[in-house]
Amino acid sequence: MARIVVVGGGIAGTAAALALQKAGHQPTVHEAHPESDADIGAFMTLASNGMRALAGFDAARAVAGVGFDVTRMSVLDAAGAELAAVPLGEHDRPLTRYRCLRRAELAAVLRAEARRRGIGLRHAARLTGVTETGGAVTARFADGTTATGDLLVGADGLRSTVRAWLDPDGPGPAYAGQRVFYGYSDVAPSPAAAPGLITMVRGSAAAFGYLVPPAGRTHWFARVPGPPLGPGERARTAPARWRALLEPLLRPDRTPCADIVAGTGDALMVTDALHLPPGGRWRGRRTVLIGDAAHAASPATGQGASMALEDALVLAKALRDAPDLDAALARYEHHRRPRAEQNTAASARLTAARPAEDTRHGADTRRAADGGLDRALLRLLDWNTPL
Repeated sequence: MARIVVVGGGIAGTAAALALQKAGHQPTVHEAHPESDADIGAFMTLASNGMRALAGFDAARAVAGVGFDVTRMSVLDAAGAELAAVPLGEHDRPLTRYRCLRRAELAAVLRAEARRRGIGLRHAARLTGVTETGGAVTARFADGTTATGDLLVGADGLRSTVRAWLDPDGPGPAYAGQRVFYGYSDVAPSPAAAPGLITMVRGSAAAFGYLVPPAGRTHWFARVPGPPLGPGERARTAPARWRALLEPLLRPDRTPCADIVAGTGDALMVTDALHLPPGGRWRGRRTVLIGDAAHAASPATGQGASMALEDALVLAKALRDAPDLDAALARYEHHRRPRAEQNTAASARLTAARPAEDTRHGADTRRAADGGLDRALLRLLDWNTPL
């Protein structure tokens, strides 16, 4: 049994702790934010590969209790004509169907499951430094405390403090060329969307997506090319102003997108699409990165959380199956880096394309739709199949 210090208590870190405990280790999770950190309202789709990873460490059933199923994707052009209709997920396996849920809901479910299993979670523990030796690794926190273990897992996101220590000369976060708007509207699309359908619109000025849950408001997002947000711009700009900027971009198209945005009140948010250029270092002697800390992609493929969950499962299997720590970390990177960087590249291509031309990248869209599930990946995500 190894003592494992997990830095970051979001989706990647908490999932890693669950998987590592199942592999026989003793993880503790250290999160920089207070437990009362507010949900900013972002929703996400969790793909079948992410649900399969959750199933590997026995958390899929808990996650399936929140959000709603997404079973099909329709792709429309700016005139409202359907370009493609793609089934999503594994319909005959309820615990591996696509889920739409708020990001904070997923994190909360995983934290509750970790507490139920007796995993230590400490909040308001902001990492300030790492000391790695041949026999141990120690994390130092802003409150003066430390945590020592056999391995440190950096799951602290796009602006990872662990990555900055591990790879100080490596690439950092970069703007991916789009602003991302998202919100919740009181206007349902016309014609009405079928249950379980996500509609992707390749509009003339924005890429747009919307879902209608069984109960509640229409969930939507828009990716708009342009310059990044200026310093403090997000904080000082009211939702009405964002709505006034976005709606005219959508109004020329013959789709319901402009009406959906017009029907959105204060539940409208905007952020920059960021990514982490590939090629950075993932591991040291007793330190390893997972999730966005290692391979953040722009949001176009919608695979960020699912990739992090895959990381958690594969890292746990590597530590379970390899003869020593160095071999385990090498095996983890061998299995994860090509797939993660393929997703980063696919998302970058979709982000770089003009919105109306996204359909050129049909292979990327379809791969994102099914999570790239094939026999090799299914074996990788099966807990009982050795690496």
